[in-house]
Formats: sequence, structure tokens, C-alpha cells
Amino acid sequence: MTAIFLQEWIVRKPSNTIWLHSRAFSCQIFKQPTKRRSFARGPRVLDIVAPKANVTDNRQGHLRLVQDFLQTHSQQFIKKPVSNDKANSSKSDHSVRLRSDPYVLSHALSLCGSAGHLKMGILIHCLAIRTGFMANVFIGSSLIALYGKCGEVDHAYKMFEEMPVRNVVSWTAIINGFALEYQVDVCLNLFRRMRNSALKPNDFTLASFLSVCSGSGALGEGRYAHCQTIRMGFESHVHVANALVSMYCKCGNVDNAWYIFENLRDKDVISWNSMIAGYAQHGLTVQAIDLFETMKRESVTPDAITFLGVLSSCCHAGLVEDGQFYFNSMAAYGVKPELDHYSCIVDLLGRAGLIDDARDFIKKMPIDPNAIMWGSLLSSCRRHGNVWVGIEAAENRLLLKPWCASTHLQLANLYASAGCWDQAAKARKSIKDMGLKTDPGCSWIEVRGGVYRFTAEDRSSANIDDILVMVDGLVDHMRGLGYIPGMHEEVNFDL
Repeated sequence: MTAIFLQEWIVRKPSNTIWLHSRAFSCQIFKQPTKRRSFARGPRVLDIVAPKANVTDNRQGHLRLVQDFLQTHSQQFIKKPVSNDKANSSKSDHSVRLRSDPYVLSHALSLCGSAGHLKMGILIHCLAIRTGFMANVFIGSSLIALYGKCGEVDHAYKMFEEMPVRNVVSWTAIINGFALEYQVDVCLNLFRRMRNSALKPNDFTLASFLSVCSGSGALGEGRYAHCQTIRMGFESHVHVANALVSMYCKCGNVDNAWYIFENLRDKDVISWNSMIAGYAQHGLTVQAIDLFETMKRESVTPDAITFLGVLSSCCHAGLVEDGQFYFNSMAAYGVKPELDHYSCIVDLLGRAGLIDDARDFIKKMPIDPNAIMWGSLLSSCRRHGNVWVGIEAAENRLLLKPWCASTHLQLANLYASAGCWDQAAKARKSIKDMGLKTDPGCSWIEVRGGVYRFTAEDRSSANIDDILVMVDGLVDHMRGLGYIPGMHEEVNFDL
């Protein structure tokens, strides 16, 4: 890859030199672009490689620096000074390896990608340019994976397009990068391009593609990927089968998910978790709990995610006693409850109308509650009409997420419901003063292989008249079956 890409990241200094501790290496000189693009997320390389007083005395090699940075957040190595002789020797050895071995750089980039350290990865990118390793397929693939995992998928694609030689890892890395952003159309296009090339997808490529189908609800594309796994003989691979189970569950086809799970010979804990979570997602509480009990009978040790699926299924079914029992049994399997597990219990108690119990549970927790937990309690208070606990929940949530417009709005409505008009006016004023806007809700549906997104109050679709007729027909059908929508009276404030 040429150095054009890095001119978007690097700010020139008069010396045209980038410093790594006390040793400098010359970087390619870039011409000043006529138009400079501004990237809000683009960190400057000089911000992380410019010498600082408390670091320059440490002369460890570059690879050691990367490892220490990832393991100790770049602070632990400051506390471990080494002698100058050892430091210079180590530095010299690592410098020789870095200049002569692209695999060392590739491994360092992989470490940065796994830990999400984009700035350090950019630094190593500069070093790869300086040492002339940019044409190496391993370096290129590692850079694609780095930028993809760090959310810079556009830059990952630039790297991919400029690679002189690509391998299966390169294709898998770029597909996985777009899969993390749930861009199913781009992933499908890349997948088909790969199929038409001399290279063929491997099991990891298919698993990455299936993950984006799961996140976007693209059942048709997921079935296409399933066919490819059968044609290529990957259906027996446990991680591919797990991805298929998760995809079918999240796309609403639980029967197909169960068929794959039941016929999978070498199930691991992820297989069990995927199926239990799928049952929980669709409100099939009995099946989720039965499968959990079967899992224990087959001597498969449940983990934190297993209990999260079981607790979630109890929430949806309102099984308070069962949920509390499974929560208390986590310690017997060596699983320490985390915030998500505590949130499930708060949601379970709140849905059942046990608002005071839910609030007391939050106050007695050994860990601090997060905004999601207070939001769950707030929703339960609105559902059951508990105004004062709802106000407490909203105020605590705003302490953690002060820019949440919907919480400000709910707090204003709760104050108004309690007759506290001054507080309601203050809450309303804060919304306008902070310039907050609520995010409209959205949903999507797949029709004939295409995914269509619907946003609240969005009438820009060319088929809006047909859509409204269909919605009215569905509402009439539900009312004909005896469904009466619950109405919640609120004082609405224009945002």
C-alpha cells in the first residue's frame, strides 16, 4: 500500500521525523494535499509517538513496547527500568528483527487489533512502510483486521483494494470487518467476488458472513451461506454450525436452528448457549429451561452466557421464583454474576410489578448499577404506574447518561403525572437547552432477499400508501382476535 493512505492520519513536522522513544526513523515525506480531509475518529500518529519526559529513558525494543502497551495500558513498563546495557542490547536485537522479519510486525498488529489499540496499530503501520513490508500479504491482512476491528472499515477497505496479492485471510478479514458493521450487502458482494476469484472461502469466512446475516436479520442471505457450507463440506465444523444456529434463531427460524443443533455431534458450550438464547429470544421459556437441564445432565458446565439466556427466558415468562433460583445457583458452577445478570433480575422483578423489591435489589448489589439497569426499572415503573420510584430511576439514569433525550422526556412526564409542574418545566427546559432530540425507533423486514428498514414517522418510502393500508389491516386483525392495546397517558413535549 502506498503512503497516500497515511497522509490522512499524519501531521507533518518541519523535521519530517517520527520519534519512537529516543530512536528516530525517517518516514516517507508526503506532499501537502490541496484539500485536507478531516476525520473525527482519526488520531494523529504524533500524539502517541512524540517523546515524553517519563518515557524516553526506557530503551526497550519496539515489539516489547507493543506487548507492554497492550498488557498494561502503556503504563506498567514505566515502572520497570532496565540497565542501559541490557536495554541497548534488547533494543538492537528487536530492531534487527523488526527490520528483517515481517511476521513479527504482523503478530504485533494482530495484538493491537485484538486489544482495540488503533493508535499503536497506526504506529506499526508507519514502521511497515519504513521497512518496506507493505507488499507482504501477512502485513496487509493484519492491517485489514486491525482497522476492521477498530471500526475503521473504510480504511480497511482501502488497504484491501491496494494489496498486490491477497489470500484467504485477506478476504476473510475484510468480510469480517464489514460484518462487524452489519453491512450485509457489502459482505455479500465481497463474498461473491471471492467465490469468482481463484481463492475459495474457508470455514472462518463463512462464519463471518453468517454473523452479519444474524445481526441484520437477512434470512435469505443466511440460507445462501448455509448452502455454501454444505457444498464446501463445512457443516460439520462446530464454529460454523454454531454460527448457523445463531443465525436461524435471530432470523426467526427456530426449527431450522434446532435441527442443526440436534444433528451436531461435537457440541460445545457455545452450541448450547446459542440454542438456549434462541429459545429465550422467542419467548420459548419451557424449551430454554428444559435444554438447560439437559445440558447439565450431559455434564456440560454452564458459563455466564448460559445463565444469561436462562434468566432472560424467565424474565419474558414472568417466572420470578425460577429466575431467582437460577441466579442463586450460579455460584455452584463457579460463575460470578455480572451486571447483565443483575439487570435480568431487576427486569424480572420489575415486569412482575415488584417495583420496591427491584429497587432494594439494586441498592444491595455488590457492584454499581449502570444506565441500562436504571432504564429497566424506569420502564417497569411506567408500566405499573409507580411514579416516585420512576422519578428516582430516571434521575439516577441521567446521572450516568445525561444526554439521553428519551429519559429527560420520561422524567418530565413523570413529574407532570405527580403534579410537580415546576420540576416538569425544568426537565422540559433542559431538553431544549441541551439541544436534545429523541432517536426514532426503527424495524426491518426481509422481502425477496432484500432488507427493508422502517423508521417511526418516516413517510419517505415510495410505497407508503400500501404500507399504511397493510398496517391498518394488521391492527384490525389483532383487534378481531381480542387484543386491546394498552394506552399510557402522557404529557407530551415537543422536542
